[in-house]
Amino acid sequence: MKVFCLVLCIAAAALAADSQSNPEVQIQLGKIRGSVLQSRSGKPIYAYRGIRYAQPPTGQNRFKAPLPVESWSETLDATNDGPACPQPFSNQTESEDCLRLNIYTRHSPSDSQSESNQHDVIVFFHPGNYWSSSAASQEFGPQYLLEKNVVLVTVNNRLGTLGFVSTGDAYAPGNAGLKDQVQALRFVQKYIAQFNGNPNSVTIMGYGAGAMSVSLHLVSPMSNGLFHRAIAMSGAATLQNPLPHSQENLAHKQAELLGCKTDSHQAIFDCLLSKSAEQLGDSAPQLAERQGDPSLIWTPVVEPEISGVERFLPAQPADLIRERKINAVPLLIGINKDEHGPVVINATEQSQQGNNSIFDDYNTNWSKIAPISFYYERNGSRSTRISKELQSNYFNNQPISSSNARQLGNIYSDVWVNFPVYRYVKLAAEYSSQSVYYYHFTSEGRYSFAKWSNGSNYGVAHQDDLLYLFNISSYPQITPSESKEFKTLQRYTALIANFARTGQPIPQSGQNYAGSHDNNQDNDSDNNADLSSVNFQPSTAAEPRYLEIGENLQMKSGYINAERMNKLEELFPLPAIGQSDNQYPNNQQFYTHRG
Repeated sequence: MKVFCLVLCIAAAALAADSQSNPEVQIQLGKIRGSVLQSRSGKPIYAYRGIRYAQPPTGQNRFKAPLPVESWSETLDATNDGPACPQPFSNQTESEDCLRLNIYTRHSPSDSQSESNQHDVIVFFHPGNYWSSSAASQEFGPQYLLEKNVVLVTVNNRLGTLGFVSTGDAYAPGNAGLKDQVQALRFVQKYIAQFNGNPNSVTIMGYGAGAMSVSLHLVSPMSNGLFHRAIAMSGAATLQNPLPHSQENLAHKQAELLGCKTDSHQAIFDCLLSKSAEQLGDSAPQLAERQGDPSLIWTPVVEPEISGVERFLPAQPADLIRERKINAVPLLIGINKDEHGPVVINATEQSQQGNNSIFDDYNTNWSKIAPISFYYERNGSRSTRISKELQSNYFNNQPISSSNARQLGNIYSDVWVNFPVYRYVKLAAEYSSQSVYYYHFTSEGRYSFAKWSNGSNYGVAHQDDLLYLFNISSYPQITPSESKEFKTLQRYTALIANFARTGQPIPQSGQNYAGSHDNNQDNDSDNNADLSSVNFQPSTAAEPRYLEIGENLQMKSGYINAERMNKLEELFPLPAIGQSDNQYPNNQQFYTHRG
């Protein structure tokens, strides 16, 4: 009898150990087996990676809106990342069957799933200009954010031609990649409670192109009711020129690159359906016009009305905001100090070695290069005037050289990030019924995505702040011994988790901070005491203001880079509602010409 009990005890212990190392969650669709990771400080993270949230967008489903995932009978192996969507230059496993998401939670399957034990959900849309990157855990690991008791969901969506081809008709209405994100949000609403997530407290967060997506979900009728707060980091859809209604000529160019006939849309898509996903993904750089410019090739579009097809974007985002058709949720939005400035590193270092060819090209061909690189219409008197004004405003009509190259970096930063965010902040602050929190990230640590050849940082570049939110495998994990970086990590994760919980990055006195004085037991009271010394006030139309996140936290009045933003607003005035195509008659040609 004792031997029998001993065997039972050993078996039970083995089963318990296995459930801890490979936790299993049962949802309506089927059973999911995950794995256990560790947070920065060693807390267990129950990770379920590569979960399919939509049917494979293959065969006749290619280029179309995603279909809800079907149930499965065998236990789904979610112990590793799923495949990335097809793209160039990737070292990840790729597949067209890439509509997967990752769920990270601090709760084991044995924990209570009662409403009182549900936690705030953050859904992250990755950067990559809509043609690269993925939600993989080595790119966006949960080890920092999961110090807070949140549930993190990272999402793949279709990229490049597969996700954004648009011809303005039923063959390709456009925005398939954004509709993938909507399907992921619908999946979260249905099933996140089984992972101890609260479907009534979902924050969408995106970076770069992901932030542009967030800014569009805020005005999309398809996304209404699927989230409750929004964070847009270094990106917004309110670009200097309106979004196109299609990119037909770009579809033609894609077809030509792959040897397809282009005499009709049917011929184009019959042929593109016969090509491999790898061919379509790898061809993205060839669709650019000049040395990678414009960096945003395929863009979201204003969709046509097509019977039986949901429209993600029925009008210009600026028009929808001004018509108060913006989802009424709090918004946290901001930029980094130097953003795309590092594009000038190579040109500057070559010039310092006596090779001025890159700067000479800008100086000789400015009127041709500027509209391509800085995303405005080319040809015509308006284009010529804008090019001249940009040269005057940023370079004082002096030749571009290593001595003023940072001004060239400023233009790239302004037109791709700073100005779209500035415009979105102004519009949302005036027309949204909810608070808009505006920030400027200026904290420079030892780690950066952009360094000079001598190893020094360019500044605070695009995505540098992500190093304090996600464990990115190509960089060392930040530890408490790194006092400056660790302090920034504590502040930044607390700001994000606070916002996901309360809709305020720094809650008012008397409300819980993320990670202190509650059942999270995250022991971040010192960090939150640091936050509590600052009153992060919303930006309003009457009183624009922002929080500078640097060595110290401090509120500042006005808009970030206000003088430069004012000059860009003069060059790119916002059209009256419904008048975008009339004010910019060459807009469609601009956005679709890639020949």
